[in-house]
Amino acid sequence: MPDRLRALMRTGTASTALVALALLSVFAVIRHFHGFSMVDMLVYRAEGAAVANGQDLYAMRLPGWNLPATYPPFAAMLFVPATWFDISVLRVVVTLANIALLALLVHLSFRLVGWPRPGRRAPALLLAVGAGVFLEPVYTTLQYGQINLVIACLVLWDLTHKHRFTGIGIGLAIGIKLTPGIFAVYLLLTGRIRAAMVSGATFLVTALIGTVALPGASYGFWTTYLWDSTRVGRTEIVDNQAISGALARLLHTEHPGFPATAVAGLVAVAGLALATRSLRGGAPRAEAWGVVCTAITALLISPISWTHHWIWCVPLLVLLAAEAAQRSRRLPYRAVLALVVVAFLSRGMWMVPHKNGLELQLSPWEHLGGEVYVLVGFLVLVLAVLRVKEPEPVVNSELVVSAVEPSQGSLVTARSGGE
Repeated sequence: MPDRLRALMRTGTASTALVALALLSVFAVIRHFHGFSMVDMLVYRAEGAAVANGQDLYAMRLPGWNLPATYPPFAAMLFVPATWFDISVLRVVVTLANIALLALLVHLSFRLVGWPRPGRRAPALLLAVGAGVFLEPVYTTLQYGQINLVIACLVLWDLTHKHRFTGIGIGLAIGIKLTPGIFAVYLLLTGRIRAAMVSGATFLVTALIGTVALPGASYGFWTTYLWDSTRVGRTEIVDNQAISGALARLLHTEHPGFPATAVAGLVAVAGLALATRSLRGGAPRAEAWGVVCTAITALLISPISWTHHWIWCVPLLVLLAAEAAQRSRRLPYRAVLALVVVAFLSRGMWMVPHKNGLELQLSPWEHLGGEVYVLVGFLVLVLAVLRVKEPEPVVNSELVVSAVEPSQGSLVTARSGGE
């Protein structure tokens, strides 16, 4: 696979643009016949309408779907502009915006990983966007009109651009969706105290803005609705690719309770420790491994991680591709890369019985599909452990191109062949 990627990236930007356009055209045809509901976009629009019209934000239910608001009041305020557009126009705007955000996420992932070398990033980006829309988390994000790409881009922008206000992006992401708060912890554990404080202060500003603008909704959210998991969805359904969902299905119960909490707690400690150790190891792509480990830890330990939350597969795949391209590595990165690509293209959780309570009756083999992202998450964490223990590779004569990524502040070595 890496050899084929290199061959494609050696072609001209115009040629790869045609390939990407063809892939996006196929996606557009599938989208047309599949009939994307973009239901989450409709929820965001309804939240914005509730704010604009002075209605009770958390009493709102999307007509026809009975879906409530689940984000902080600050996020609902950001959704107000969605009410300026007719729904048919908004569908197009949100789809195009998400494809543009996918391109930005790929670019930021390249910057985080330091691969491929700058001269080959334009064709690589085009190919990644064209093929990336078929990754299940990306596809589902586009299908639902979700904001996952915004969240990931805010976080990665912070972690790939060092300046005195580093942390604002993560703080804004927390203010919108809370779960990116683990990246503030990551900053703190890795000694970037100022950036962690900036992210925390930014989050507090978003909460203050929400409180001043929507005092009643803010009180209700922080005291009641935040802690009501039933507003988010059912734990046991295959959509939930978190430890809680996997254990609910494995234990055949709707409420996994203490076992899920205990395992999630252990994974949280181990995952953050591994992320910190990965960065402090000083090996190539150390920051990228730290960020990916943090993201996967967050996805695994969250009470609910819908499949579209696994949008972090994009930087993960870029990282694995970079490692696979460095042939002197001893670990089987190429095999892992191929396996992870298949996992995120497979739609495994949708291929097992998953309606009318059948997800609680899966056979042992069906669990391989039902828990596919959870299994990938643990696989990557195990690989990160092995990487920390792996001796540094011997640089061979082919490794002759070196560049310093301004965002990394560390030496990134690239093959003359163009990884």
